[in-house]
Amino acid sequence: MILTGNEIAREVSRRRIKISGFNPARLSTNSYDLSLGSTLLKYTEDVLDPRVENSYSTFQIEPDGYRMRKNDFLLAESREYVGSDHYVPIIHAKSGTARLGLFVHVTADLIDIGSYGKITFQLYSTLPVMLRPDWLIAQVSFWVPKGDIELYDGKYNGSEGPVASRAYLGK
Repeated sequence: MILTGNEIAREVSRRRIKISGFNPARLSTNSYDLSLGSTLLKYTEDVLDPRVENSYSTFQIEPDGYRMRKNDFLLAESREYVGSDHYVPIIHAKSGTARLGLFVHVTADLIDIGSYGKITFQLYSTLPVMLRPDWLIAQVSFWVPKGDIELYDGKYNGSEGPVASRAYLGK
């Protein structure tokens, strides 16, 4: 079962959903819009290896934006901190974002119950596109779990900024 926008607002006020800087104007019928933060991460290795920590650089989006090239891959951060101990947050790209040729969170859209932090967006551009801080780039919906809840206590909890792969750490 998915929460409606009105129910998301109620659960934020009850502190069962956490969204920093919550703005009711960003609610839709069944999701909340997330904005792009200012930090980007780019891998610097020629070949990425999941068994080791791969090198990367981070940088800030300039005030006039950052031009993402066609077929480029970056990790980015949400401006907001998001999480819940009661619901499963799922990240989706906004249709307007996808229509500009930018894929957001193609494979890692499921956020574990109990995880709280900035969302790391996986960005893949099929066309050149300008990235600008505060762009409403994605949306989060909240789903009701069935069964006993075990809170996430893993390697990505408490994310600050875009977080590179930690696959080398195992589960």
